[in-house]
Amino acid sequence: MKRRLSLVFLTLTASFAVAAADVDSRDPGKLKLASVNAVVVDASEHRSVYTKGADDVTPIASLTKLMTAIVTLDAKLPMDESIAIDTDDFDYLKGTKSRLRIGATLPRREMLRLALMSSENRAASALARTYPGGTEAFVVAMNEKARALGMTRTSYADPTGLSPRNVSTANDLATLVAAAAEYSEIRDFTTTPSHYVEVQPTGQVLGFNNTNHLVSNSSWKIQLSKTGYIREAGKCLVMLATIASKPFVIVLLDSAGKYTRQGDAQRVREWLETGRSSAAPVSATRSAPKAAKLKTVGYSAPRHAKRVPNAKPISQAKAVRA
Repeated sequence: MKRRLSLVFLTLTASFAVAAADVDSRDPGKLKLASVNAVVVDASEHRSVYTKGADDVTPIASLTKLMTAIVTLDAKLPMDESIAIDTDDFDYLKGTKSRLRIGATLPRREMLRLALMSSENRAASALARTYPGGTEAFVVAMNEKARALGMTRTSYADPTGLSPRNVSTANDLATLVAAAAEYSEIRDFTTTPSHYVEVQPTGQVLGFNNTNHLVSNSSWKIQLSKTGYIREAGKCLVMLATIASKPFVIVLLDSAGKYTRQGDAQRVREWLETGRSSAAPVSATRSAPKAAKLKTVGYSAPRHAKRVPNAKPISQAKAVRA
């Protein structure tokens, strides 16, 4: 496994001829992050250059969907096979909504894309439900894959991440990012800024945005990305990005503010490039265990996708957004 991951990262960095940054000279004490748990891994050398509560077990929300994607792709099911949303895909745990209505049908490939780039919960659920043996067998496969990867402090209870019983650590998630980077589909789908799909049988065209706005920022070189959010987990973000001519895995867990995880990512990049870091906002102290909470948000049409004639405007929806 380690040898295969090394080949992946060598491939990702082969085009960069600039000398690698000397991260050994970086003082971890100068990097101040608001995220409660974090790890920054030099992917080319497979070593951590910064850690913060990296072995603490915590809910991981929609970061779960990286494992959902791995299990789906490992099964080698037909990616062009049409999958329909069923009532079993509805969120009865937190009551989140989706624009993928009952009966909405898309190819498995598009369900996977939406689950990764837009963190579509019903799409992720449909992928697990149509797995051989159904959702129960799918979750078993998720946990078996975690053990095979050496993610010893990780446990999955559902394929969406809505359950707070999906838990892991920053260090385990760095391993997951490295494993997910082996799949070209995961790298492609998680870094797609926006995408339109034509839902059957109605022919309705819907637009979706990536939940990580940094993938649209030309100053970033991101090879893989995934966000996550439920109240129990806080705002979460994992990325594989090229910084100072080297690939780094960045894991940021339990950020309180709306933009804190992106701000922490910017601080990580500044620290790796210059050895300095701007001050992080003060994190809110949690005085009680996190409880499930719904948040009302609005969807906007993708800003980077070409307009499609007769596309239906994206309406307001209540959801736990990743």
